[in-house]
Amino acid sequence: MSLYADLCGIVRMDQVTQNDTERAHHSQDESHHRSHLPDVVVFPENTADVVAVLRYANEHGVPVIPFAVGSSLEGLVIPVRGGISLDMMRMNQIREIRSDDFLVCVEPGVRKEQLNAALKRFGLFFSVDPGADASIGGMAATNASGTTTVRYGVMRDQVRALEIVLPDGRIIHTGSLAAKSSSGYHLNGLFVGSEGTLGVITELWLRVYGLPESISAASATFPSVAECVDTAVAVMGAGIPVARMELIDEATMRGVNRYRNTSFPEAATLFFEFHGNASGLQQDVAAVREIAAGEGSTSFSVETSEEGRKRLWESRHISYLAFRAQFPGKRSLATDICVPLTELAGAVSFTRELLDKTGMIGGIVGHAGDGNFHAQLIIDPDVQSDVEKAHEIVDQLVHYALERGGTCTGEHGVGIGKRAYQSLEHGSSLELMRSIKQLIDPHNIMNPGKLVGD
Repeated sequence: MSLYADLCGIVRMDQVTQNDTERAHHSQDESHHRSHLPDVVVFPENTADVVAVLRYANEHGVPVIPFAVGSSLEGLVIPVRGGISLDMMRMNQIREIRSDDFLVCVEPGVRKEQLNAALKRFGLFFSVDPGADASIGGMAATNASGTTTVRYGVMRDQVRALEIVLPDGRIIHTGSLAAKSSSGYHLNGLFVGSEGTLGVITELWLRVYGLPESISAASATFPSVAECVDTAVAVMGAGIPVARMELIDEATMRGVNRYRNTSFPEAATLFFEFHGNASGLQQDVAAVREIAAGEGSTSFSVETSEEGRKRLWESRHISYLAFRAQFPGKRSLATDICVPLTELAGAVSFTRELLDKTGMIGGIVGHAGDGNFHAQLIIDPDVQSDVEKAHEIVDQLVHYALERGGTCTGEHGVGIGKRAYQSLEHGSSLELMRSIKQLIDPHNIMNPGKLVGD
């Protein structure tokens, strides 16, 4: 019997495919890493389907790679050893909204915008905003964060409880619905960010928030990125509760204007968003305006209308695509270091100098309130010198971050791209991580070759 035939006997035939188009779709993500075809694609529709597939794969030593939207940037979902691409997007039900508890229960294939549309009727919203309309399961698998981290925290902070299918088909439940607990090991924290290397998430209980009474946005331009970073540090030091504080450099803003036919000033820019009541927001905006002026801002504008805010934040969210679109036929490699806030100005300056010195085309965007930023490097993946130059830049940036107490990846995950730095970052702790992987997945079927390696 073939793998395809065996799986058709485990789940329905219309849940399994060897179609070349589907296999190609599941062979890559948004990264520059080379694609690799899975042998088959399976579309589970419930937890029982996942259990059946994993039991079979574990018994026969077949790799299983959980897949959702495919928007990851480090090769996390590329099936480097073939096997089964387990597409979770048919498990897309919002199971329960407990508005008075500020909790929601979802399946992993629910997408961010789908969830927020459902929550809006209850006056609630889900806070994590990575930019792409990602799946909730994928966001948990990578411990995603994004533009709202400065106020609400990362994905790990929002997960209260999980249902997980382990590689041998056992179902476990981690966490509880309580706001806090001192009971047992923190298994939520282990599985959130595990990149599908320990099991498959089939249900998530998430913390959600009340929609703010008022929202304002603002943008401030500066002579250079350095003043942007200094302003961000000053805003954080003043204790102003910004909901978002995002950095875009001149080159990226130029790309946004061309891509969307907008007319934003083509200068280093900080975008802000404020959540609260109307009088409080006026004070917060005034305080930020004063700080920005003290750091040399050349303009400061406020957006209070929903349309204006949407236009502003859309420009930030599409900045990755907009910058790349200026270079048809090329791919981009996005760096993802995160450093302590006091090291951010030096790290951004070092990055810009490195790009200029090497002649690498690149733009810089970042989450200025939490020390995480991205240099988007434009490369031709078929030109070896391009790839080597980009990897040299990544290597220098990672070493810069680690030497200053930072990390090689703030939110994109390890996948293939950052696997080489795990020993350098974690030292002897990496062996403990590998021991955990070996204990839970002794046959190494779950997304092999990723995160902690083999």
